[in-house]
Amino acid sequence: MQLEIALLGGDGIGPEVLEQSVKCLRAVEETFNHEFTYTEASFGAAAISNTGKPLPEKTLTICKRADAVLCGAIGEIEYDNNPSAIIRPEQGLFQLRRDLELFACIRPVKVFPSITRNAILNNKSIIGTDLVIYRELTGGIYFGKKEISDDGRTASDLCKYTEKEISRIAHLAFKAAKKRKRKVTLVDKANVLATSRLWRKVVTEIAKSYSDIKLNCMYIDNATVQMMKNPAQFDIILTDNMFGDILSDQGSVIIGSIGLLPSASVGKDNAMFEPYHGSYPQAKGKNIANPVASILSAAMLLSHFDLKEESNAVVSAVRKSFQKKIVTTDIMGSSKYGTDYVGNFIADNIVDSDDLGNINDENIGLGKSTII
Repeated sequence: MQLEIALLGGDGIGPEVLEQSVKCLRAVEETFNHEFTYTEASFGAAAISNTGKPLPEKTLTICKRADAVLCGAIGEIEYDNNPSAIIRPEQGLFQLRRDLELFACIRPVKVFPSITRNAILNNKSIIGTDLVIYRELTGGIYFGKKEISDDGRTASDLCKYTEKEISRIAHLAFKAAKKRKRKVTLVDKANVLATSRLWRKVVTEIAKSYSDIKLNCMYIDNATVQMMKNPAQFDIILTDNMFGDILSDQGSVIIGSIGLLPSASVGKDNAMFEPYHGSYPQAKGKNIANPVASILSAAMLLSHFDLKEESNAVVSAVRKSFQKKIVTTDIMGSSKYGTDYVGNFIADNIVDSDDLGNINDENIGLGKSTII
């Protein structure tokens, strides 16, 4: 297969972890006889420094022409410490999601048994956790009208949703549930918010078309508690933009590190893949960043194009790195391995199906999640 992939390194550790993902994709090319073309483009704070825009027109054009976008991370301390900045790196990410019409963010949260001893939560409470968060990505309070008074003492953010926006991601979630444990949990705040009541109305109606799927509705405050007490009870979590953002952070605590969470942002014609973690500018250039979330995002990219064997090969190599304790310090504080070493180890251990052996015990099921 031939694929054109846009590479947006972004800021902080973004370029470093993205480099490891590309190593793995090149290993897939060689092992499985594919041909991927890579085009780098400026993005985030780095783009603001060069062009004054977090998403230059040239970058957007490259992304629209590509088969997929693989992103590093965005954000710099100078913007984090300046909430009054008019132009911000995050604006580039929001614009990219909007212009590519990436309405669904898919985030698998899967516990790898070989590293559970390093998780913050009690091992017994997280064993068996294998869930996927379906987060609506282009609506809600993050994209609503924002106002601040002339004196700077009053501000508002409009949270707005349409039936269409809710319906399209709900169908994706229910279709994904068909290939998993046939359970969808809608997370909302329908006892308080009008938008949540619309979500519950639309999703409940759609559920009638999926009679073999069990729908459970849960308030966001209870959902955050249940995620900590018994995350294994969940299969597919369907929720809005802001709540999905919150629950994804919790997912990183469950599996032991935010450096392990991959994600896919998909639409009708475009797809972007990126690690869930931020740019971690304090670690820039220190060779300590965990590249696994970025590498697993590349695995999701492969699965998106129905390259299931190739995706499984990447996941299996990641699993092997865990088993051999070839991990960065966020996974094991005493680890002596850096970003490059971990990336090289995983890339070097990507092999075809004849050599994979049994990968099912820790396969995070990425291919089951990216249902378009």
